[in-house]
Amino acid sequence: MSENSEPGDGQVPEPVRIPGPQLSDLSASVRRLIDQSEQQARALDHLAGEPPSPLLSMPSGLQPSNTPEPYFILTMEGEAYESELDALSDWVDDFLLPVYGREITTSQPWCYQWQEHDEAIARLHVLWLAYQQHLDPEAGLAGMAVWTRDFLDHSLAQIRAANGPFAACTTDPQRPAHRVLPGPAAAERRQDEHGQAA
Repeated sequence: MSENSEPGDGQVPEPVRIPGPQLSDLSASVRRLIDQSEQQARALDHLAGEPPSPLLSMPSGLQPSNTPEPYFILTMEGEAYESELDALSDWVDDFLLPVYGREITTSQPWCYQWQEHDEAIARLHVLWLAYQQHLDPEAGLAGMAVWTRDFLDHSLAQIRAANGPFAACTTDPQRPAHRVLPGPAAAERRQDEHGQAA
């Protein structure tokens, strides 16, 4: 094609010639793009319908509870709290401890009655909620790596710290122990001379 001619001048452009090896690379790239486009179309069709649970094939203790929005276990009461604690206990017993439990030592205590420690319940529950979020396919292939780095490692370090919620509990598996240590008492608010809190 000459430098001065453009397709709009009534001339037919010369075909672009691509060497053999580059042509097969280009052809493979086009095939991948078509495959990705078809996968996305199937995903959109699937999302438009009634989606099944993404965790349908998981053991029942690992499936998230069916609630529409995130929530925090310590704000629940009665049957809702008991049900959520049961589901959390299944996840801790069936997944968390077998995979990430590690040995009980003086520097990493555990409590077999952890459900009686509010701090442990709170920390394990938010860890479980984050697990569910990062297990979702929308979290991508690195979802569980992000969960491990950003949530699991820090949470377990806090829960099992020598001065954590299990400080007075089991430090040797041969001698199970359980005691809930009292936290600081609520501060009394002083009132100034005008009756307002200081």
